[in-house]
Amino acid sequence: MTQEREFPDWEQLYQEKPVETMPWFNPELDPDLEHALIVLDLQSGTFLDLGTGPATQAIALAKRGFQVTATDLSVTAVTLAQQKAAAEGLNITFQQDDILNSHLDRSFHYVLDRGVFHVFPPDQRADYVTVISRLVRPNGYLFLKCFSHLETRESGPYRFTPEEINQIFGDRFVVQSVEHTVYHGTLEQFPQALFCILQRKPGSRE
Repeated sequence: MTQEREFPDWEQLYQEKPVETMPWFNPELDPDLEHALIVLDLQSGTFLDLGTGPATQAIALAKRGFQVTATDLSVTAVTLAQQKAAAEGLNITFQQDDILNSHLDRSFHYVLDRGVFHVFPPDQRADYVTVISRLVRPNGYLFLKCFSHLETRESGPYRFTPEEINQIFGDRFVVQSVEHTVYHGTLEQFPQALFCILQRKPGSRE
């Protein structure tokens, strides 16, 4: 039986703590995503940064020429991200949104999920896949980073094996690759992670 995990109140967290102190804060583009963009030769198109938090990934993607929309459950996170992007003169669309009850009315060439999926318990994962498959255009890509089953610390999000990624996403996505990596951030020892490249099946149902 999967151990039920507890998570903070995201709005309260962003109100009380500087984003630079949060475990998932990484000032640069995630190296695994950067490598994927190079390998797939992706240089333009629409990008959704799901759960943008400190918006470092959204900002890095916008600087590379992508048209970026960034969402987060926390209103405070979105407000702080808007201010940071504006200060850098970047045109990023920010929106408060709950992915399981999303108000996004468009699809994207690419979606980055660096830390949203792995907070959902088993009974919510099918709903996540349904929504995310609507947000990724047919043949578009979902770049997913989540905790790996190899991570041993007790706290933190749910963990996954490559086989579980295939089982959860396989109906609607072609699982192109699942690589063992680490979750770059502010922790002294980076957590063990999976970086997954998932391509939306052209015939998968909406």
